[in-house]
Amino acid sequence: MQYEQWQPAYEAILADFGYEQAADERARDVLAGLMADKRPLGLDDIAFSGTVAVCGAAPSLVGDLDVARGADAVVAASTAVDVLRDAGVAVDCMVTDLDKNPETARELTEAGTPVAAHAHGDNIEAVREQVPTFDATAVLPTTQAEPTPSVVNPGGFTDGDRAAFLADACGADRLVFPGWAFDDPSVGEEKARKLLWAERLLRWLERRRDERFDVLDGRRDRIELPWL
Repeated sequence: MQYEQWQPAYEAILADFGYEQAADERARDVLAGLMADKRPLGLDDIAFSGTVAVCGAAPSLVGDLDVARGADAVVAASTAVDVLRDAGVAVDCMVTDLDKNPETARELTEAGTPVAAHAHGDNIEAVREQVPTFDATAVLPTTQAEPTPSVVNPGGFTDGDRAAFLADACGADRLVFPGWAFDDPSVGEEKARKLLWAERLLRWLERRRDERFDVLDGRRDRIELPWL
């Protein structure tokens, strides 16, 4: 996805949450600075084919492990990686904004497994603290703002839907979604709004791919895409 295609959705997200684009850009530039003398991954360095499991971190992931096992590749969001690894399911890429389990991300990079490390306006300190401890040769630096030569933007907002956009950008033929739950009464208001945006962005992605994601069955007809 070109940034020009992503930008209207991004601007709608900024307006909804009151986030500052300048803060995202500062975070992006911090991440770019940390990569300046390194050789991080680019999107062309990650290739998927066949069915890719885009794993969310909802409690339902435990019951969906066979879906992940049956996929040709696994892209997992945040703490979903820990659940999968504990169950013996290999992860091919982790997507994280570094807010929960940076030690897992560190271990993956040291083993050569790609980690899409995301910088946004609220996690600059985590970026500064954690990213230098990773093996940069396995880090894919990402932003939700305009990309730079070393920091890419495949699209997406939350860890989960960014994982889906990343899988799409890297060639997945089919996407499946173990461990997803849009309706979680235990989350706070802001997280609930983020899940609403994840739902919207997945609906947009399935339209772009001319695919129907099972995770949206029974929901897609009421999903609005206000930036289109």
